This record gives sequence, C-alpha cells and structure tokens, in this order.
Amino acid sequence: MILRTLQHEQLHGYAITKRIRELSSGEIEIEDGSLYPALTRMVLKGWLKARPALSENQRKIKLYELTPAGRSRLEQESGTFNKMIRAIQLVMKPS
Repeated sequence: MILRTLQHEQLHGYAITKRIRELSSGEIEIEDGSLYPALTRMVLKGWLKARPALSENQRKIKLYELTPAGRSRLEQESGTFNKMIRAIQLVMKPS
C-alpha cells in the first residue's frame, strides 16, 4: 500500500498514513510504529528515496519517493496480491 500511495507523488510519513486512510474510507489505519520501520526498510532495499525537507509550518520532515526499483517491486506485489485476493474469494464463496 505504501508503494502504491507513492506511485504518483512524493509524500512525508504522516501524509502517507492520511492518504491510505482516505483511500480505504477509514478502514485501514497505519500506526507510526508500523509505518516508519517499513519506510526505513524500503529505503534500505532501494525501493524508496528519502530526502529532507521542510513542512508548510517549517518543521523538518522526510519526503519519500518511489524509485525505479520500487516501481518494479510494486508491479510484482500487485500481481501477487491480486492472485491472493482471487484465491480468498474462491475459498470464501458460499457453496
């Protein structure tokens, strides 16, 4: 979800959380304790770039951006996710 959220624009951590909440109509809430370690792992794997910036109220933030490797990973993950959803739907389908 993080990679998909960053597909079209750079965002800082709180904005990523907010966007996912909005796109899921409030059904998915990502906590800081999960988000920031995930962002750090994605930067270390080369899927994201992080750069320092200032927020609108002049606070220090990191802006995260999808890299070409991140775009490739997103496509892989999307295919895997779609297969899993189809399999779950088959299992959950009423007989």
